[in-house]
Amino acid sequence: MGLSEDHVKPAKEKWSLAKDKKRARSYIEFLYILPFLALVAIFSYYPLYGWVYAFFDYRPPFPLTMENFVGFKWFISMVDNSTKITQLWKVLRNTFAISGLSLGFSWFPMVFAVFLNEIRSKRYRKFVQTVTTLPNFISWVLVYSIAYSVLSSTGAVNSVLMNLGLIDTPQMFLQSSENVWFKMWLWLTWKNAGWAAIMYIAAISGIDEQLNEAARIDGASKLQIIWHITFPILLPTYFVLVMLNLANFLSNGMEQFYVFQNAFNKEYIQVLDLYVYNLAMGGGGYSLSVAISIFKSFVSVLLLAGTNKLSKLTRGEGLI
Repeated sequence: MGLSEDHVKPAKEKWSLAKDKKRARSYIEFLYILPFLALVAIFSYYPLYGWVYAFFDYRPPFPLTMENFVGFKWFISMVDNSTKITQLWKVLRNTFAISGLSLGFSWFPMVFAVFLNEIRSKRYRKFVQTVTTLPNFISWVLVYSIAYSVLSSTGAVNSVLMNLGLIDTPQMFLQSSENVWFKMWLWLTWKNAGWAAIMYIAAISGIDEQLNEAARIDGASKLQIIWHITFPILLPTYFVLVMLNLANFLSNGMEQFYVFQNAFNKEYIQVLDLYVYNLAMGGGGYSLSVAISIFKSFVSVLLLAGTNKLSKLTRGEGLI
């Protein structure tokens, strides 16, 4: 026996009303994120208009005109002679070396978070977490000021060593071309390790305590619990962060290397971002620097696509 029209009509009206409410809610939720989309459009996409300078022979403060249009001249000039190729190779070498160190030790924040979580004293644990997180909010200019006060020829370390009679002349810790990549990695780790560990600390707090309790009942030691329970649960988060770092492999940032660079270490500290800045601000090669930035952006997109493919093959799901 079929339903009468009197029964079907209220059901249709109820379904239509629910659909309208769902649509209205989706509009409201879109309005929530609209300001953030606007910020992304203004600060991330609108500046891409500047890519047009790579196709002109730009000389500030004169405006762009078709008389200055040079097409792909600056892209070709990146590799049109052996000197430029050698210079670009050195810059890429530094970029890959420093990014490779960061990627190779990307497990450090995870291990730090695990052992930080094992501190029994809640007050001391918060103290350590605060002390290691605060450097993330310090500018690189201030970091260099600290480094200069401690490690310069007249700094605290040299003063102590000379007073103890361990050295006769001050050691040039900052004005040296030795182990530049490793030094930069140490400063970066000191600044970011505490902040990078926050995500792992959040993941650890979500671990079901019954798993740890069951392992303790079965006689597992603290290290065995960490190795067989904590680390496996943290690995998915770790792999996602590693893949995101792979996508940004060519982006070391510029501020750290800009403040630490000097005539002694410039050959080893000049990464791609710093090279682009020095080329534009120091040499006046605005158009060439934009061309190199475009090249870096395309390589980064390819790395992101490759990382996403790798994620799908290894984890069964992509990043995007």
